[in-house]
Amino acid sequence: MLGTPVRKFIFIVVLTLVATFVSLPQSFSLFGKEINRSDININIGKTSIQRDFKIHLGLDLAGGSQLVFEADMSKVPTEKRADALTGVRNIIENRVNMFGLSESTVRTSNFEGKDRIIVELPGVGDTQTAISLIGKTAQLSFAEVEEMPSVGSATPAATLVPTDLTGADLESAQVVFESNTGSPAVSIQFTEDGGKKFTEITGRNVGRQLPIILDDQIISAPTVQEQITGRDAQISGSFTIEQAKELAIQLNAGALPVPIQLIEEKTVEATLGALSVRESVLAGVVGLLMVGLFMILSYGKLGLIADIGLFVFSVISLALYKLIPITLTLPGIAGFMLSIGMAVDSNILIFERFKEEKLKRNIPDALEVSFGKAWDSIRDANAATVITSLVLMNPLDWTFLQSSGPVRGFAITLLMGVIISLFTGIYVSRNLLRLFVKEKKK
Repeated sequence: MLGTPVRKFIFIVVLTLVATFVSLPQSFSLFGKEINRSDININIGKTSIQRDFKIHLGLDLAGGSQLVFEADMSKVPTEKRADALTGVRNIIENRVNMFGLSESTVRTSNFEGKDRIIVELPGVGDTQTAISLIGKTAQLSFAEVEEMPSVGSATPAATLVPTDLTGADLESAQVVFESNTGSPAVSIQFTEDGGKKFTEITGRNVGRQLPIILDDQIISAPTVQEQITGRDAQISGSFTIEQAKELAIQLNAGALPVPIQLIEEKTVEATLGALSVRESVLAGVVGLLMVGLFMILSYGKLGLIADIGLFVFSVISLALYKLIPITLTLPGIAGFMLSIGMAVDSNILIFERFKEEKLKRNIPDALEVSFGKAWDSIRDANAATVITSLVLMNPLDWTFLQSSGPVRGFAITLLMGVIISLFTGIYVSRNLLRLFVKEKKK
């Protein structure tokens, strides 16, 4: 049976090989054979996992366009503005995805009291069609299903007939839970005129579906169980909480049409992005070589093991950038570059402590004591960096913390670098040194 150090060594080798494979280009040659990898596509029940092996480049690296829209919130009640802006952002994101613009990002921003939506379209130069598509106000409507006899077939054809019930007649939508089953549902409330229209429509569509259409896409098609009178109704079905929330946001986006106006359009040339990528890759290679050379010159064979840990750190980082995926920007590359130096910090602290401890006790014990005594310093230094990264990321979108896309890109890669460096510095290097020291004693 394999000993614990050997099992851990095998795990490290397997993890490194897998990460290296993912980090390689989509197509590469191995022993003279051309290898083209297919994307990950796993379907387990209702769960679908789809990932590719491409590096997702941001606007500053891939080139493209950035569009900044300003939302007119003057007609939206203060307490509903956050939901309205979220709904509009989701609608724009859906429109961008339907338009086929890959690796785009859509985010909200508040600047000097003005609500803005920032759309980044990597690889897109001519944005006029995208602007006309994105800039429309969300259009919500209800339709009736009309069955028409099909010529030459026993199966009737169904067509959608728009009604005069639209998003303007809808006051609000929110997630509720059914009293009998506890299942998530969506409660909707109409205006007074909307309630009258809804009563008439449900009266003539009992037993039929009543499709709800947003931007020419059916977002729900509930079946009318009975005529509904009044201003309140409920959409129930096999919803998860996430699906119910998404439907409520979509309905509110149509119920609260927020006009948006393009206030800024910026184009980044692709040649600038390509040049930045080349220079960044060169800087990364030079940085890795310099750090590796320093470790070998300073600590000899121990430094060589630290360099192996640095290689593991690099391939794991790149693999995670592809699999999560992380949209890589110039500030993001800067965060990765900074984490390269930090990746060997723990090794330096341990090795310096080891120089002192090996004078007092045998080498295996000195190594374990060095790891134990250096851990407090390693923990505190990395905890401070983690906290700083989280502040820069502002994951909860706190208004008193101003954060932009480039700053978040830097913070995300720095945070990932710190976490991965802790793993490679403490787990990988430590277990390699344990195995190495035992072999030296024999």
